[in-house]
Amino acid sequence: MTPEVAAASVPAMVLERYGLTARCHRLPGENANYEIQTGQARFVLKIAGDGLDDSAELEQAVVAQIVGSLPGLGLPNLVPDCDGQLATTFDSEGGTYSARLLEFVEGQAWLDAGSPSEALQRSFGEFLARLTASLEGFDHRGAHRTHHWDLARAAQHRGLVANIVDPDDARVVEHAFQQFAAAQPRLAAFRHSVIHGDVNHENVLVTAGKVTGLLDFGDCLWNPTICELAIALAYMMMDVDDPVGLAINVVLAYDAKRPLDDDELAVLFSLICGRLCVTICTAAWRRTIDPNHPTWFATEKPAWKLLKKLAAVTPLAFENRLREAIDRPVHDTGATREELTNRRRIRISAALSVAYDEPIKMIRGQGQYLIDDRGRPFLDMVNNVCHVGHCHPHVVAAGQRQMAILNTNSRYLYDGLTDYADRLSATLPAALEVCFLVNSGSEANELALRLASLHTGNRDFVVVDGAYHGHSSRLIEASPYKFMGRGGTGVAADWVHVVPIADGYRGEFKGQGPAAGVAYGNEVGKIVQQLGRPIAGFLSESLLSCGGQVIPPADYFKTAYRHVRAAGGVCIADEVQVGFGRVGTHFWAFEQQGVIPDIVVMGKPIGNGHPLSAVVTTRAIADSFENGMEFFSTFGGNPVSCAIGQAVLDVMENEQLQEHALNVGNRLRDGLAALMKRHKLIGDVRGTGLFVGMELVRDRETLEPADREAEALVNRLRQQGILLSVDGPLHNVIKIKPPMVLTADDVDMVVRSIDRELLRWA
Repeated sequence: MTPEVAAASVPAMVLERYGLTARCHRLPGENANYEIQTGQARFVLKIAGDGLDDSAELEQAVVAQIVGSLPGLGLPNLVPDCDGQLATTFDSEGGTYSARLLEFVEGQAWLDAGSPSEALQRSFGEFLARLTASLEGFDHRGAHRTHHWDLARAAQHRGLVANIVDPDDARVVEHAFQQFAAAQPRLAAFRHSVIHGDVNHENVLVTAGKVTGLLDFGDCLWNPTICELAIALAYMMMDVDDPVGLAINVVLAYDAKRPLDDDELAVLFSLICGRLCVTICTAAWRRTIDPNHPTWFATEKPAWKLLKKLAAVTPLAFENRLREAIDRPVHDTGATREELTNRRRIRISAALSVAYDEPIKMIRGQGQYLIDDRGRPFLDMVNNVCHVGHCHPHVVAAGQRQMAILNTNSRYLYDGLTDYADRLSATLPAALEVCFLVNSGSEANELALRLASLHTGNRDFVVVDGAYHGHSSRLIEASPYKFMGRGGTGVAADWVHVVPIADGYRGEFKGQGPAAGVAYGNEVGKIVQQLGRPIAGFLSESLLSCGGQVIPPADYFKTAYRHVRAAGGVCIADEVQVGFGRVGTHFWAFEQQGVIPDIVVMGKPIGNGHPLSAVVTTRAIADSFENGMEFFSTFGGNPVSCAIGQAVLDVMENEQLQEHALNVGNRLRDGLAALMKRHKLIGDVRGTGLFVGMELVRDRETLEPADREAEALVNRLRQQGILLSVDGPLHNVIKIKPPMVLTADDVDMVVRSIDRELLRWA
């Protein structure tokens, strides 16, 4: 926070600490800077608050380093106080402050020099490249720090968006911050150096159309080197008619002296947006403290103006214009969305649907983000397939490495198959010990039904209403979500018997607390009793996903499993969408209910997007399957799949993603529950870990489903760069199952965004 020291007290302090009799006046800008005049000499006094400032040594060292490389550039050397200290401390009005006295540097601030000519823009780019080069290879212990304006950590200020009152303005900043947040993880691998950190239009001095000086080294720190260019552009692009044109001129000259890496070019737009967001959000936060402060809001309006201009520019278009200017190949993203849509109509069945009112063409995945053909990041809140994050480098490397060595089938011996089976079975109760590796959840569930039928000698199965288990013909018959939905037969096959969803919100036994689980479990017993003959098994997701993100009440599965086993059946837990640590408290969702299934089906997350699934069962059931007919899956358990499966387990363990899911998931549910108090449209928030549902209703008494509102909300959030989907039997449940690397900042942003969008129905 900028300190406020009475101007009248400054001359006495300067006399006491520096032995100078001087006239002092406050300089413009948001910092507490004073021009000091004594005789023919002029200085600048900089005052810092919040305790002692120990950066003076760093500033002096940086200036000395630059002087050696850029002779003739006006730089502010520090003037020691009477005790020989570069920074002096003093008490004023109950606070302790730090002050530094610097030599005055002649020149006109860029801000006051008028509209910059193209020649000056290119001169600035060349200067910036030379400045950057002068600091490469230089280091100082004091530079390894962070502060409020540290661009590499700009995302730490995303929460300040809450101080922006206008919802449309908040959407602009939220989306720009997301642009930065998607790029931030990449910065760690970039070139790093000490940077000035605040090359702005007040600190750059111009004389006769050339850059002649640089002021204010108080923000120096160790950072990705590209941050220097990004910060400078964020300021220099303000208040010009063609900000992108200015950026092109600066980058063209910069790259000629210090060539940019492709990765640096790729994130430059995001970094510029990040700096603007911090400027805007800091001003909004400060306004809650002192809305009439004379200097705090100097750059707020131009920052807003620039950010809104850049909101109309796609990140990839910006990068490609820079690449064209410096003679680099532009990115070719292939066919347009319209072309692909038309080609799909010809070659792809319309039964294969496309998400959202406005389909998105994705070209890249990274962590919790999908990146579209315009370079825009979308926070993936629904794709539980890429469990440990899109394109996780450890998983990608494992697959690539194994693919280059061997990929064959399970009729040969290789370490990967048994190694992976050992690790996978170790996550389960000891009784579940035999693994079958296949390629998809559908194939795994199909195999599970086959195992159950062969082991029991029976054919009837009990399934849960609203459930989805796969796309084969038999699994469509076993999935009420399909056969009772659009295009379905509307009736169950003679071997399929449906029990109600164990829904504590709108089911028959809602409001009964712990007794509800037993009551719903007894519905399985009723079906079995009515059938009057032994059954093959009970197939159920451990948590109802397509059924509406439903968490069955306690004792549901204990009761249901007891009835199933009494009728000669086996219990199959479908963990395809809910397992692998997603629930946070346990590795497998069925463990939350204290039961042990006879067969566990898993898929989707275990390969992180690679086609890999598994069935794990007991020795007795596996032995029943060995009836002389060979079981073989051409690609099931191949060496590449096993390597990828083990890599996913590595990441789960090394990054502690189960614990992470619990913590971040609790934060998400708490945030949505708080929204439920503000918005009557939210009828229920439920979930565990990073498996969460938000049910929308028009009336909390009648529970009339708000299906149109749910669909509209999802499409509105898609426009804000957040991917969600609608599910449930009544199509009114917002389904949330993100990659496990979702962050607390992501959660807070999603909650804020949902809050803003729900105001439309307030």
